[in-house]
Amino acid sequence: MATVLYVTANPKPESESVCLRMGREFLRTYELTNPLDEIVELDLYRDPIPLLDFDVFSGWSKLNEGSPLTLEERKKLGRISELVEQFIHADKYIFVTPMWNFGLPPMFKAYIDLVCMQGKTYQYTAAGPVGMLLNKKAVHIQARGQIYSQGPAQAMEYADSYVRLVLGLMGITDVQSIIAEGTSDPQRFSQILQQGIQLAKQQAVQFAQS
Repeated sequence: MATVLYVTANPKPESESVCLRMGREFLRTYELTNPLDEIVELDLYRDPIPLLDFDVFSGWSKLNEGSPLTLEERKKLGRISELVEQFIHADKYIFVTPMWNFGLPPMFKAYIDLVCMQGKTYQYTAAGPVGMLLNKKAVHIQARGQIYSQGPAQAMEYADSYVRLVLGLMGITDVQSIIAEGTSDPQRFSQILQQGIQLAKQQAVQFAQS
């Protein structure tokens, strides 16, 4: 039995979000294909995700010095520890995001800043950084208003490429991408949505069986 971490980063209701609808259909198909796996859902816009702020850096410094922490520092560092351990112990990851301003929602970046932690998910060696999370799989499900997979806008795609880059840093190199593009076109919206959902279902079967 594997543990699957399902991470969403969109404040909209599922009914109003292409990526969340694709993600939910992916997850439903996955559960039907592999019902014994444990699914852990993390909503980055509803669950507490600390920012790397003054309290966090101050708390880390105090831990190194052996000094007492404030209540707020203990609370934030405790939550960060929970999130990092949850991330480390997952076997598979499903990330669901929209593309915003050529990149990712801020809460997703905040989450990555927490779990991409030296000494926990990657480490520096004489040869450079080495990932510590090996033999794991991930899928990134994303919706985009325009076309970024080809053409002149391809150079402005900093979303899926960033996910692959940072996962690779942590040792997660088996990454699939399920992308729905051009959703801002009202004449093609329904077609793009249905194609995205069907692709998500197809990929979910393979992801469950691997």
